[in-house]
Amino acid sequence: METVNNLEYYKVFYHTARAGSLTVAARELSISQPAVSQSIKQLERAVSVKLFTRAAKGVRLTTEGELLYGYVAKGYEQIVLGEQKLRQMLNLELGEIHIGASDMTLQFYLLPYLERFHEKYPQIKVAVSNAPTPETLLNLQESKIDFGVVSTPFESGNDFRVSVVREIEDTFVAGRRFIQYKNRMLDLQELEEMPLICLEGVTSTRSHMEDFLQKNHVSICPEFELATSDMIVQFALRNLGVGCVVREFAREYLEEGTLFELRFNRILPKRHFCVVTNPKNPLSVAAKNMLELLGI
Repeated sequence: METVNNLEYYKVFYHTARAGSLTVAARELSISQPAVSQSIKQLERAVSVKLFTRAAKGVRLTTEGELLYGYVAKGYEQIVLGEQKLRQMLNLELGEIHIGASDMTLQFYLLPYLERFHEKYPQIKVAVSNAPTPETLLNLQESKIDFGVVSTPFESGNDFRVSVVREIEDTFVAGRRFIQYKNRMLDLQELEEMPLICLEGVTSTRSHMEDFLQKNHVSICPEFELATSDMIVQFALRNLGVGCVVREFAREYLEEGTLFELRFNRILPKRHFCVVTNPKNPLSVAAKNMLELLGI
């Protein structure tokens, strides 16, 4: 028995066996009946056995044909299913996107775009890995995510493509317990005497502020180190210290006057949100459309 290299023979065999008719198979395949007959003969010659016999209304499988059909049907139907799923993916009716983002970039940049994308493509699953910038960049390097939305500063190396999408500002905020600092022009050195509330661990926000202060010969030892900027704001509202956060986190309370910003004789450097991709990682159609929505 020869190995059959032409999968088209099996396609004709499948449709003929399922329909029990050369005529119906020809119609389903949009080919002529003689072409169906020829394909069946070629397959029978290759496998060295008769696969069909004549029936009153068409053809029926032989015992050997039944055996072969059991395997061919499973394979062919999986191929058809695969093609169907692929079409759905290309039409954005199926698929997944994996995004890396911090609490800050998710809340103050990415969330509205995710909402719009979901309204447009409700069948696409979007998974967001919530992590600080260094971890997001590592996940991108290891192809665990399609792209990341991170905040500067960070080391991207030569592998990543970085697109700046928004400017952000860090600030120090406090409540009524620290009213003596309000409307005063402070020296950065005075931060060393204040009970500070900062983010814990290795984050771009913490690293950025520490680097800036060190360049200005200021060394800080925070009273509290918290996991999220939202918690920093809550601690500041309860007068537990002076919080270091991106202004957006405290905007509501600054506008209503329950918190105020400290002013310094040095301007705090601005930072940016960036969308970071890895050109080495192939992107799905869904991920490409999400990036287009972001204007990347």
